[in-house]
Amino acid sequence: MNLKDKIRVIEGFPTEGISFKDITTLMQDKDAYVYVVNQFIDYLKNKEVDVILGPEARGFLFGSAVAYGMGVGFVPVRKPGKLPAETERFEYDLEYGQDALEIHKDALKPGMKVAVVDDLLATGGTMFASAKLVEQLGAEVVAMEFLIELTELGGRERLKEYDIMSLVQYDH
Repeated sequence: MNLKDKIRVIEGFPTEGISFKDITTLMQDKDAYVYVVNQFIDYLKNKEVDVILGPEARGFLFGSAVAYGMGVGFVPVRKPGKLPAETERFEYDLEYGQDALEIHKDALKPGMKVAVVDDLLATGGTMFASAKLVEQLGAEVVAMEFLIELTELGGRERLKEYDIMSLVQYDH
């Protein structure tokens, strides 16, 4: 299936110079959505995954479906202040400033094998922070999966120590 045909590209959104990849059109297509989820599941079949982790918010859209399909749990990673129980936090640098992500401290146990699923790999900042949260809790990232990879932004290089799979690549 040609997934690029299912993704709407909107130039100049949200600001001039950005080429936004709108995945809502893919998700509205039941065959395309099921295909993507099944591709993610197939890639993880031999990795002994205990849990799927999805970063806020679009990681929830694919990650929870993959977790359901694999019969494993789903763990959300959220922006600060969104989780009600005690959290582990990882702060990371952005081009201008800092950001942070949080996970419940009891969400993962040491030795668990975790696959991180998200819609987009760009610079790799969110994924790097997500992986560090997993590792801070003593678990292991066994794979990272993305619907879209923006290859020119260098996310794969930043995450080179991890097993990365993406279904669609855009060069520019």
